[in-house]
Amino acid sequence: MSAHSRLTEAILAAAQEKRPARVPFLTAGCPSPDKFWDCLSELDENGADVIEIGAPFSDPVADGPVIAAASQKAILDGVSLDWILEGLSRQKLKAPVVLMSYANPLIQYAWDRAEEGASLSRKVMSSLTILAEDISRLVDGVIVPDAPLEESGPFQMAFDEKGVDLIVLVGPNTTSKRMEKYATLARGYVYVVSVLGTTGVREGLPLDVKATLARARAAFDLPLALGFGVTGPQQLAGLSRLPDAVIFGSALVKHLIEGGRCRDFMAPWLESF
Repeated sequence: MSAHSRLTEAILAAAQEKRPARVPFLTAGCPSPDKFWDCLSELDENGADVIEIGAPFSDPVADGPVIAAASQKAILDGVSLDWILEGLSRQKLKAPVVLMSYANPLIQYAWDRAEEGASLSRKVMSSLTILAEDISRLVDGVIVPDAPLEESGPFQMAFDEKGVDLIVLVGPNTTSKRMEKYATLARGYVYVVSVLGTTGVREGLPLDVKATLARARAAFDLPLALGFGVTGPQQLAGLSRLPDAVIFGSALVKHLIEGGRCRDFMAPWLESF
């Protein structure tokens, strides 16, 4: 286990209070660029143990309609990775921050500053190294949902050197053997996807969530964070053993787009855990 990780420590601190850590996800620039940073502060002040920020991308293949629409609006509003990092440099959040981004924006971020005349693989590595340096003082971890095990090496190398945790994702179709391979790369916590498919608001959790969590507990010595389709604490009632953390995104984004407040959304989580 990465003992120095602020992400691991935040989730273990929640465990000391005998509850799962609360991990809200919010698309950058949602519900609008001028309100986004106030929303982050409100989440930080109302029980968020870790905060995930989604970088908008034009082809968000892992996201359902709510987050995909928020991402497209954010792009039209001028939200970019540079905008996120510049804004984070002015924040003073207590909760550690995780950036969720598809691979393309991360690789392209410092492309113009990367090693000139290098081979493609060397230029990718050079660009990611610059990225890791720039984000290392602003975020504690990164999730790259479209970078599977076989393609995660450059991200792992760049982030490890700067002490940024690469958060791996596993799901119902991830075998125990493959989870064991992911365990050699995992840092911070493990993102356990509750269902095959995209993110989105769902009525309940799939029946095989218990089996997925059991396999993950056997493979990893890091905290497990359950996400995709989690809307409220009532969904966890059927689990005999709670995950170490719970990630909720689509329901929060929908709540904000409809004019709600972060503190009101967080209230049931504070009351339950």
